[in-house]
Amino acid sequence: MKPLHELTVAQIQQQLIEKKFSSREITQHYLNRIDTLNIDYNCFITVDTNGALTAADQADQAIAEGNSTPLLGVPIAHKDIFCTEGLTTTCGSKMLANFVSPYDATVVSKMKTAGAVMLGKTNMDEFAMGSSNETSFFGPVKNPWNLETVPGGSSGGSAAAVAAQLAPAATGTDTGGSIRQPAALCGITGIKPTYGRVSRYGMIAFASSLDQAGPMTKTAEDAAILLNSMSGLDYKDSTSLDTAVPDFTATLDESLAGLKIGIPKEYFDQRLDTAMADAVQASLAELEKLGAKLVDIELPNSALSVPAYYVIAPAEASSNLSRFDGVRYGYRCNEPEDLEDLYTRTRSEGFGEEVKRRILVGTYALSAGYYDAYYRKAQQIRRLIKDDFVRAFEQVDIIAGPTAPSTAFKFGAKTADPVAMYLEDIYTIAVNLAGLPAMSLPAGQLDNMPIGMQLVGNYFAEHKLLNVAHQFQLATQWHTPTPTSLKG
Repeated sequence: MKPLHELTVAQIQQQLIEKKFSSREITQHYLNRIDTLNIDYNCFITVDTNGALTAADQADQAIAEGNSTPLLGVPIAHKDIFCTEGLTTTCGSKMLANFVSPYDATVVSKMKTAGAVMLGKTNMDEFAMGSSNETSFFGPVKNPWNLETVPGGSSGGSAAAVAAQLAPAATGTDTGGSIRQPAALCGITGIKPTYGRVSRYGMIAFASSLDQAGPMTKTAEDAAILLNSMSGLDYKDSTSLDTAVPDFTATLDESLAGLKIGIPKEYFDQRLDTAMADAVQASLAELEKLGAKLVDIELPNSALSVPAYYVIAPAEASSNLSRFDGVRYGYRCNEPEDLEDLYTRTRSEGFGEEVKRRILVGTYALSAGYYDAYYRKAQQIRRLIKDDFVRAFEQVDIIAGPTAPSTAFKFGAKTADPVAMYLEDIYTIAVNLAGLPAMSLPAGQLDNMPIGMQLVGNYFAEHKLLNVAHQFQLATQWHTPTPTSLKG
């Protein structure tokens, strides 16, 4: 029998039903691992030991009574951007270091309703702004594959927790690649659903037209299981879509015969490491063996996605983060002289450098005289990018390519050059601008570090992405290796 921490969510579900172990046993097992190993990885900001064991006992009671819910007794972790009643929600920032939410985010409440046991809250880039998890007020998260490298961001804590087997699954959020890029760098599976598929209520906003929550797991099957419970209309969220939620596990075993996969030439240019390109091409060849057909396509405006994003996202962030002023909640400076001093020192002391940089850029882009030149123009480019995808999906069923331009880089390698850091999301940002679903799955290794392959679908085509990913994972073993730091 496998050690408990090596089991997938699907396997945990089955073995809980068969009473091979209790929810308390597996929850305690993960809590013990977190207690022992989190010091090495810094994945968790908050661990809810008492709450987790209480929820596990309740799950065991429900199982004993013959009750059943989709995730009953399964331990998970939540990114510390989701509000959790009675537990700190920090967003990785000094600004919210002591903030205790009076309510649960919809994603959290849906997971509770499904029976999941929350282990704790995972570390993240401050207010989800970053691609390396180096901007967190609580210190950087370390990549379990190499402790000298970053796990990606902003959902780096969730990605590393799953990779390090400190949780079988975790939630994440994706504004410009923040589920997919860390999933790629940590060798796990992560999916960003269609914008509006999962409620944003109680998810602290970065860029409201781009943010979307999704699951981060070991396998595509596990991602489908979690997405079933996360999805659905929420009247508390005006951006939540009233569209039917299919059973994402029902189509996992469909054949890929005849599936058309678009390969954008723009994703395989000089910006992509040659060895990375070879690994992704080899994985695409595996999909061909499963019956898929590769079709060359073009996304001519994809090169404009990074500059457009870094006008739109900071503009929305400058608006969303204006609420943190020392008056209502969150950090407040000591002994302010007057209201202006309160605002100025609270925000200067409470926000980190990257957050302040983006607030300044966003405020400038929205200011009188520059709105048309920057923000409006960026939104026009956003529409061109969306139209590229619309035309592409007239020819193909899904689009595939690399998730990130390189494997995990070392700490400090890009912190002095914000543009270099922003370019880490060059293959993921366009998807958020268009509001499409996309996912990353392990597709090879380079120098013993994971490589991710990105799959992009048409609107509400999460089932196709998960089907392709599941069939790929049945035919390959790239999702199964254990990080070097865990061996022995």
